Amino acid sequence: MQRTTIAVLASVLLVVSAAGVGSVAAQDAEAYSGTNVTFETENGAVVDYAVDGQTMIESVETQSQSSAESEGSVEAGVSLSAVTDVSGSALSVESTTETSASVSAESGAEMTAHDNEHGILVVSSGEESQYVTANLSSSTEAEQSGESRVVVTKEDGTQGTFIVVGDGEVTVNEAGNVSADLGQDGTLVFRSYPDERSSEDEQQEQLIADGTAAAEVYVMNSAESGSESGGELATDVVTYGQDTTVNVTERSEGTVRMTVERSQEQGKVVITSVSEEAISSTEDMQVTVDGEAAARASSYSEHESAADGGDRSKFLVKQSSSAEASADVLVAINEFSSKEVAMTEGGGGSDGDSAGGSGDDATSTSAPGLGVSAAVLALLSVAMLARRRA
Repeated sequence: MQRTTIAVLASVLLVVSAAGVGSVAAQDAEAYSGTNVTFETENGAVVDYAVDGQTMIESVETQSQSSAESEGSVEAGVSLSAVTDVSGSALSVESTTETSASVSAESGAEMTAHDNEHGILVVSSGEESQYVTANLSSSTEAEQSGESRVVVTKEDGTQGTFIVVGDGEVTVNEAGNVSADLGQDGTLVFRSYPDERSSEDEQQEQLIADGTAAAEVYVMNSAESGSESGGELATDVVTYGQDTTVNVTERSEGTVRMTVERSQEQGKVVITSVSEEAISSTEDMQVTVDGEAAARASSYSEHESAADGGDRSKFLVKQSSSAEASADVLVAINEFSSKEVAMTEGGGGSDGDSAGGSGDDATSTSAPGLGVSAAVLALLSVAMLARRRA
C-alpha cells in the first residue's frame, strides 16, 4: 500500500448558493492523502487539513505583504489582529516523498505537510515577507499563548498549536481565527495533538519557538510494510531554518544514526521521536556525537545548557505523548559543523557524571595494565610460592 497518494481532481464543480441563486464554477484542485495527514488545494488555499481524520484547519492562505498592501487586501500599518483575510496566492503541489508533501505559492512562500503523528505543517516565507491566515472550524477555539504561540482546541478535545520561529508574529484575529506576519525567512509551524497537550509538548514547543530546536526527526513504522510492527521503518525530518540539514543514514532495530549539518557553530537541539520498533527500551540507551558519549540529562534546563555553550553534548529522554512512538529523545549538540549522532539501545548508556559511559557495566582497576582476573591470579601465585618455602 502506498503511504502517500497524490490525486489531481480535474474540473471540480463548486456550487455556491447565495440568496437562493446557484452559480457553478470550474477549478482544478490537487489532493494529498497520507497515513496521518490529508488536505486539498483550492482557490489559492490549502483546505481541509486533517490529522488522523480530524480536520484541524479549514483553510490556510498566504500572500506577500507588498502585494496585500498594494492590492488593498490589507491596509498598511493595520494591526495583525485586523488581518482576517488575504487574497491567497496560486498554489501547486511541487514534490512528495514517502512522508511529506511540499506546496509552493506564487507569493514565494512554501508549505510543507509532514505525515507524522503530529501532522506538522511548516509555512516558510521565503525571500519575501508574508501574511498567513488560517481559518478554523466553528467548533474550534483559538487562544493566545505568549507572544509566539496560538493554541487551538476542538470540541472533542483535539488540540493544535501555531508557533512562529524567527522573524514574525502570530495572533488570534478579530474573526476568532489565526493570522501570522512572517518576515524574510520567517516560519509558521502547526503541530497537532490527539488529546490535550502535555507539559512535555509545551516544553518542546518552547524549544521550537525560541530557535533552540533546529529540527525534529521521526523514525516510525512504514505503512508500506503492510503491518503495524515489524516492518520497514520510515523517517521524516522537519527543519526549522535554512541553515540546518539532517540525513538519517541508518534506521534499524536498536539503532538510529543520522548526520546533522549546520552552517553556524552554536549548539542546537534535535528532537527525535522513535517508534518501539526502532528503540524498544531507552533505559540503557547510549547516544554518541561523533563517536563521543553524550551525557544523559535529567531535566530540560540541564539538557539545554549543553546547547548554550556547554562543553559536552547531552541527551534527554521523555515518554512520548503519541501512541505511535515509544519515546522522544532530545539531543543537545554543544557545537556544530557536521556531526554524526547515533542512538543505540543496550549500549551501556551514559550519565552526567561520566565522560565515557561509566556505570554498572564499566570495570575499574587499581593496577595499570592489570584487569581484575589478572590481579587475582598474581595474588594466588604469591601465596602458593610462600607456602612452598615455609
